[in-house]
Amino acid sequence: MDGYQIFTDATSDLAPELTAGLPSVEMIPMNVEIGGTEYSYGSPEGITAKEFYRLQRAGNFATTSQINPTIYFKHFEPCLRQGTDILYLCFSSGLSGTYQSAFLAVEELQQEYPERRIICIDTLAAAVGEGFLVREAAKKQREGLSIDELASWVMEHRLEVCHWFTVDTFTHLKHGGRVSGAAAAKGTALQIKPLLHVDSEGKLQAVEKPRGRKKAVTTQIARMEQGWKPELGKSILIGHADDPEAADMLKERLLEQFPDSEICIAYIGPIIGAHTGPGALALIYWGNNR
Repeated sequence: MDGYQIFTDATSDLAPELTAGLPSVEMIPMNVEIGGTEYSYGSPEGITAKEFYRLQRAGNFATTSQINPTIYFKHFEPCLRQGTDILYLCFSSGLSGTYQSAFLAVEELQQEYPERRIICIDTLAAAVGEGFLVREAAKKQREGLSIDELASWVMEHRLEVCHWFTVDTFTHLKHGGRVSGAAAAKGTALQIKPLLHVDSEGKLQAVEKPRGRKKAVTTQIARMEQGWKPELGKSILIGHADDPEAADMLKERLLEQFPDSEICIAYIGPIIGAHTGPGALALIYWGNNR
């Protein structure tokens, strides 16, 4: 069986501690602009999530850009040149044009390296939800799945990765045009912490309007209770946008209700954080209520 390399992009927020002991996953950095300065995210010299949220809290807004085909060439070609196939698990096409850019690069590289396999999969996932799926895929690679077997496994299970997000502030949703000024003002006054999820098309959708952080967390847990499928795996991933106390609170609540679960906590990075703002909280699990 030929060797292959799993790639993902920085949107996945795949911190090194999440992949300890697993086959290497290569991260393709992405750019984010905040406070008039452009930064790389996902590279050793790039901006950290913590610094990014510090800049947001100082009143700066952020914008992101998709990966261009040239960057894919830079990361993919050395791998292909040394005779290694590629499985790229990409940021949701429902939220970015990154998947389309990847395909442009893959089509050209496939012509240059016809003997190599390059498989590009739209994860239909975002942030730590994407990271959750990539991490589970790396576990399957460790078990010995071939590139085709793993690609089939990802396609079969990608819509069973459930993402439930709460947002602490309307400021960045308003700035990004996702809510109106009037809705943002009303939501802020009522202490609404909107519950969002990534749907089957990989798009972010608002579904409920719990009031207050504790109610929002209770609503997230209720969603998991309705749909969790531990037979697929007991791993749970909590993501937070620079709010470790909220993440710890959610973890404690989950362990009370699901004591057999295996919970990890990670930062939600700048690519999704640019739109949700600081204080966002995500709950990711295997389930049937995507």
